[in-house]
Formats: sequence, structure tokens, C-alpha cells
Amino acid sequence: MSASLTCTSLSFAWPDGTAVFDGLDVAFGPGRTGLVGVNGSGKSTLLKLLAGELAPADGTVKVTGEVGYLPQNVTLDTALRVDQALGIAERRAALHAIEAGDAAEEHFETLGDDWDVEERALVTLGELGLGDIGLDRTVGEVSGGESVLLRLAALLLRRPDVLLLDEPTNNLDLYARRRLYQAVTAWPGVLVVVSHDRELLDLVDQIADLRAGAVTWYGGNFSAYEDALAVEQEAAERMVRVAEADVRKQKRELSDAQVKLARRKRYGQKMYESKREPKIVMGARKRAAQESAGKHRIMHEERLAEARERLDEAVDAVRDDDEIRVELPYTAVPPGRQVLTLEKLELAYGARVEGILDLRGPERIAVVGRNGAGKTTLLRTVAGELAPVAGEALVHVPLRFLPQRLDVLDGELTVAENVARFAPGATNNRIRARLARFLFRGARADQRAATLSGGERFRAALAALMLAEPAPQLLLLDEPTNNLDMASVRQLTSALESYEGALLVASHDLPFLESIGITRWLLMEEGTLREVTEEEMGDPA
Repeated sequence: MSASLTCTSLSFAWPDGTAVFDGLDVAFGPGRTGLVGVNGSGKSTLLKLLAGELAPADGTVKVTGEVGYLPQNVTLDTALRVDQALGIAERRAALHAIEAGDAAEEHFETLGDDWDVEERALVTLGELGLGDIGLDRTVGEVSGGESVLLRLAALLLRRPDVLLLDEPTNNLDLYARRRLYQAVTAWPGVLVVVSHDRELLDLVDQIADLRAGAVTWYGGNFSAYEDALAVEQEAAERMVRVAEADVRKQKRELSDAQVKLARRKRYGQKMYESKREPKIVMGARKRAAQESAGKHRIMHEERLAEARERLDEAVDAVRDDDEIRVELPYTAVPPGRQVLTLEKLELAYGARVEGILDLRGPERIAVVGRNGAGKTTLLRTVAGELAPVAGEALVHVPLRFLPQRLDVLDGELTVAENVARFAPGATNNRIRARLARFLFRGARADQRAATLSGGERFRAALAALMLAEPAPQLLLLDEPTNNLDMASVRQLTSALESYEGALLVASHDLPFLESIGITRWLLMEEGTLREVTEEEMGDPA
């Protein structure tokens, strides 16, 4: 029987009563499925329910085959050896004992038929780019990205039938991502992956779109899904226009009917007062006219109500417009204007910039490289947060730095108050008008920063920096798309389209970098920053 996952009438709510699913029916069969949806739609929760990490309040989860689950936040005991983290330490010890001549029965029982366990482990590590870490080193000696791949290797060695991956590329550099992509492409069983990584999602066979507690299926990869969604949205917007026209028509007809009714009523009253016919005849005629007019009015009111209902349904089918549209003319940098100069720069943790590196005009520069290569250190040095060991980082224009941790916001202040900190000369009305362009309209601007969702918090931090005074003509971004859902990445992209200054961006997200119009690529490798072509970045492995 083929491996599969089936949810029937699945319901789940958090302890505070917040409902996530109410009667969800969905099934995942052989092949690669990308599970997408906005932050808070329940993607990670659904994976945990499928993996048995959470129990449903009602309904069932039926699993055929063994499940391997890679959570979003991987934590491994740093004191463990690699073979222990892989779950093969006991079998490996038994194998070594047998090879050393110890024929104790318990060694054979422990090893079973897994005589090639060590070889399989080394091959799997090699396929994931971890071939040089060996099996005897401790987990504490590997990087955060390598620990994710190590956890994935442990799952692959178990040979599960179903693989569940939750944001697996979040903390991986370009090189590690390529290894994970290869593992996903080669996966023969059921795979369900939650990710905002477009490159990864373009490797799947189908997309499951989780929205409002239900799943809609789209054949093909993420690019095909976006194309299908665009067609759907165009049709939905067309239906809204048709429904709006119908509502206007029904309103006119109801108004016309009410005018005619009033005229008839006045005419009937006039005839009644003139007493041209017997009172009993006029009374009967009046009652009949009133009944007919009443029925006519009710018919038009019902038609108007139906038209409004169709309009509501059409509007519901249109997804929210979540694009940031803002004008930032004061961020403009004239072509050729000196923005940044790095001269014989040596960074705090060993990396360096040889010679002189200039950034001029509104250039958009990407800084890429392996985790731990020094990209964040470079940005923090340019921002003035770290002092260089030697050399200079000369900034010639106002700059702002958006770090990964988003600690530019004061959690106790509202969104509007946070922006006011960066633009003390701006009036409250001006701040709110600008925040509306960043989708913080009305009461949303009065939310405390600590209560915001991840995507909202990122948007608020971006607004605070981009609306700052003086206007930033150099923006430093450190892994800006990490932990963002697709909607938030689109918002960031649309905001940066309006930005007219220079950009220095550290990121592993190649599709994002290409979408924001990167003009130069800098590779941090083996402790040295050097310029490379976009073609070289296309295949970093």
C-alpha cells in the first residue's frame, strides 16, 4: 500500500480557544507537495498534527507508512557526537565490536541486518555536503545550518515513507540550500514542505494552498501556482465589477419603483378625495394597488439583497491587496555620488576587504557567502556597530540598518510611536498618512510593537527605517526574508521598488535578490570579500 496522510473532519484549537481548523478534510499522497499560506494560517500546526506532535480536538489523522518530521527550529544537544545525533551510535559500536572479533550475541541483535550502517551514514552526509565532519565530532562543532542538515540526514537514514519539512532552508546558506534541493528532488515517497523559498517550492509537483482553514489544490510547482492564481484573481476582480454594476442597477430599479409607488399613492388619494367613484370601489382599488405596489417593492428589495450577497461573495474571492505603495523621493542618490568606501578593511572576526571597494549612486549590492563567512559582521561594521580591526568603512550618506533580529522597535511603544522616534520632526498626521502606505491604517498604527505578528513586526521596522529623518540614502539589510511568509516578501519587494537610495543586502535568497534588481554581487569566501558575476552566483556549489 502506498504511503499517505489523510485528515478527516480535523479540528484543532489552541488553549486560549483560538480555532485553527474546524472540520478540515485533506489528503497527501505520493509526490512532492508545497504547503503555502500566509503567516498564521496553520501550516506549521498542520505539519505537527500530521507528525503526531499535536493531537486534534476532533477528527482523525490516518498515517500509512513511517513519518519523518523536520521542525522549523532544530535544536540538537551540542554534547552529542555526530553518530549519536544520527541515531546510529549503538549499531556502529556493535559493528566495530564484531569487526574487532567480539562475537557476543547482543552485538548481532543490536546491528541486525544493518551491516552497511556506517557507510550509508557517510554517503548521506556527503550528499548533504557534510562529508568532512565525520561521525566522531560533537554537534557543538558544526554550524547552525549544518545542524539542520544533520537532522535531515538522521531522518533520511531512518528511510521513512513520508517526509515533513517545516521551513527547512531558513538558516541555510546558498551551498547548504543546494544540497537540500538535491535531497528533495531525489525523494521517492510522500513529501510535504512548508516554505517561503521560491526555489525550493519550484521543485514540488503540486501546491496545497491553506486559507481560512481549508486547502485548495493547484497542479504544478509554485510558479505555475502563481500563474493560476493570477488568472483566478483577474476573474474574481471581473466578477466584483459585474456584481457592483448589478447592485447599482437594482438600487436604481428599487428607487424607480418607490417613486412610481409614491405617484400612484398621491393619484389614488386625489381620486379618493374627489369622490368620482363610490367609496367602496375606491377603497377596494386602493387596497389592491397597495398590495401590488408592496409586492413590487419587496421583489426589488429581494433582488437588491441578492445582488449585494453576490457582491460580498465576489469580494471574498479577491485576495487582499497587500502591496506597499509609497513614494520616497528624499532617499534618492544621484548617479556617481559617493555612498560608501571600504578601504583595506579588516573585520572583527577575521574577514577582510582587500584594496578599495566603492559604492556609488543608487547601486544595489548583494553580499553572499556561507554561514559564518562574515556577512553580518561586514554590515554591522558599515553601520558603525562594530569597530574594524584595521582599515576604514567610510559612509558618505545617511544610512539605516535592518538587522535579522528586528530590534530596532521598542515593544512597549505603538507602531506610530516607533516611527516618531526615527522621525521626531514629523507631525502625527504625516506619520499616520505614511504608515497607511505600509498597510498600518487607522487603529493598526496604535498596536504595540510587542503584539505584532512576525510579518507585521518586519513591516513596522521597515517603515520606521524608510520613513526616518534624515531620509536614508543607504539601506543595509541582513537576511531580510528569513522567517517571512510570501505576502511579507512581496511587501518588502514592493517597498524596495519605491526606494531610490543605495542597497547593501546580505541574503541567501537568490530569487528575492533578483527581484529587487541587484546590480553587483559580492562573495564573502575564505575570509575575503570579492566581486563576482550573477552567473557565478547561479551555481554556488
